[in-house]
Amino acid sequence: MYDEENMLMLSGVQHYMFCPRQWGLIHMEQLWSDNRLTSEGSLLHERVDNPYYRQKNGQTITLRHVALASKQLGLYGFSDAVELHHAASSGNAITHDRYPGAWLPYPVEYKHGCHKRTPCDEVQLAAQVMCLEEMHNISLDRAAIFYWKTEQREEVVIDETLRRLVVDISNQMHSHTQSGLLPAAEPSRQCKSCSLRDVCMPNSSNRNATTYLKQNLYEENA
Repeated sequence: MYDEENMLMLSGVQHYMFCPRQWGLIHMEQLWSDNRLTSEGSLLHERVDNPYYRQKNGQTITLRHVALASKQLGLYGFSDAVELHHAASSGNAITHDRYPGAWLPYPVEYKHGCHKRTPCDEVQLAAQVMCLEEMHNISLDRAAIFYWKTEQREEVVIDETLRRLVVDISNQMHSHTQSGLLPAAEPSRQCKSCSLRDVCMPNSSNRNATTYLKQNLYEENA
């Protein structure tokens, strides 16, 4: 169990899954740089993350920018949206002070691009589900991601594989935070789309300093 002083941002789960080095630069070093992709993503979330906007469509209520936290994982943050689906019974459901009845939460995360090769979006969504389960003492097995580029919603089954990934990533995040050691850079093709590429310098950050200076600054004597 983590106390409030040692809680980490839930959004970091997606960053860490994408690249531990990127997570470290953002969440440990407090560095950030925008590119076209991050700017477009910010504009999308300005539309979505309005905590005062609620939408009711039949038996479904959509809440925006819902606060989430898990002391077991040591994570806190917000869900883009949580839909409340009408529940037949109160056995595995929650109540809401503005809407009578029993409701089953269904998190929906909004992403700028399209489905990715790695499960970084799914892991972030699973972390949100695990926070809701702990906060309300319920069990959830599904949630969804809406991709802006394809304008499609994809349902995600929150299985044990995703749950183990969330636990493993959160443990690694806390370990790096406590040690103060920034994750090493591991160059990959993902670096091309990273807004922090120039800050990270993935092709040089792990080199021996002497070798780097010889290759880039000093002229060897013939």
